[in-house]
Amino acid sequence: MQTPTPIHSSQVTNIVLPEPSLLLNKKGWIIFISVFIVLTTLVPALNMLIDSSSVLHINDFYVALIGKIMCYAICALAMDLIWGYTGILSLGHGLFFALGGYAMGMYLMRQIGLDGNYKSALPDFMVFLDWKTLPWHWLLSDSFFATLLIILFVPAFVAFVFGFFAFRSRIKGVYFSIITQALTFATMLLFFRNETGFGGNNGFTDFKRILNIPLATQSTRMVLFVMTALTLLGFYLLSKFIVQSKFGRLLQAIRDSESRVMFCGYSPVPYKLAIWTFSAMMCAVAGALYVPQVGIINPSEMSPANSIEIAIWAAVGGRGTLIGPILGAFIVNGAKSWLTMTAPEFWLYFLGALFISVTLFLPNGVVGLLKKIFESKKSKEGSQ
Repeated sequence: MQTPTPIHSSQVTNIVLPEPSLLLNKKGWIIFISVFIVLTTLVPALNMLIDSSSVLHINDFYVALIGKIMCYAICALAMDLIWGYTGILSLGHGLFFALGGYAMGMYLMRQIGLDGNYKSALPDFMVFLDWKTLPWHWLLSDSFFATLLIILFVPAFVAFVFGFFAFRSRIKGVYFSIITQALTFATMLLFFRNETGFGGNNGFTDFKRILNIPLATQSTRMVLFVMTALTLLGFYLLSKFIVQSKFGRLLQAIRDSESRVMFCGYSPVPYKLAIWTFSAMMCAVAGALYVPQVGIINPSEMSPANSIEIAIWAAVGGRGTLIGPILGAFIVNGAKSWLTMTAPEFWLYFLGALFISVTLFLPNGVVGLLKKIFESKKSKEGSQ
């Protein structure tokens, strides 16, 4: 038997591992910082420091509109994580948005105090319905810290329980989409009932303060605007980190071929459950930021149409890109705001035509179209 020849260190080929990808490249950081400055500095300055008669002034209506759309953009970003990167189409994310909004709304209703129409410590709708005490699920609603925990963990718990049974049962595709829509619709019907203690079909409104600070002031609204912008940008960076990590690569592998992932020894359930729960928390935070800026929350936020719109924002902007769904939310809701003022009867026709057009002619959305244009320009310049 021959003795194996020893291998010297000089004979071993050095293996060069690929460097970890950067969160954003140089151009990406320039764009990110520019957007950060515009949303956190320029817009507040043009709203609060520039005279209303000036062309450069941004009035309160557009500040509120941009703030509302940024909340929608967070939902679109959450949808992209589960649909664009994991292949799970949810038609029920409006539920988590509304749960976060209702949690914040309960706190804001308690902040009204004795300033309500009935001069009672109970919310006006409870006095009207002849309630004598607060329901058990309102007991922590007077604490802002407890409200923040509820905003994060109640929707996450609902998503976790639902996702655990759905993913363990290997429910996927159109069946999962239908079940999420049914869950949202059933919860909406529950919240419409007066005896549940959520204000029935009127929901919560007439908010006056947050942290004992008046909501109606320009400075408070601008603080909420900046907080929404920071939250959106923070979630974008966090989502970018997630999709570039090993966890994110596994999500994309599950999207492309779940059976192969299982064959490689990975169980898809924990990964799908984790991103599903995180996505629900993102929507809940968006709902909590939405309510004090808009001034109302009611069960209509859980309507199936609202959840379908979230998917449309992601599809229009471009799934699997992160920036695409954010752009989609601004494009669709900007058009909605303009059309509902100029031609409200055509808005739904426009939305349907937009979704069909994107599905047929722009499968990769607006971002995919822009990439094609830039690539064609580069190829032309290279050929010259």
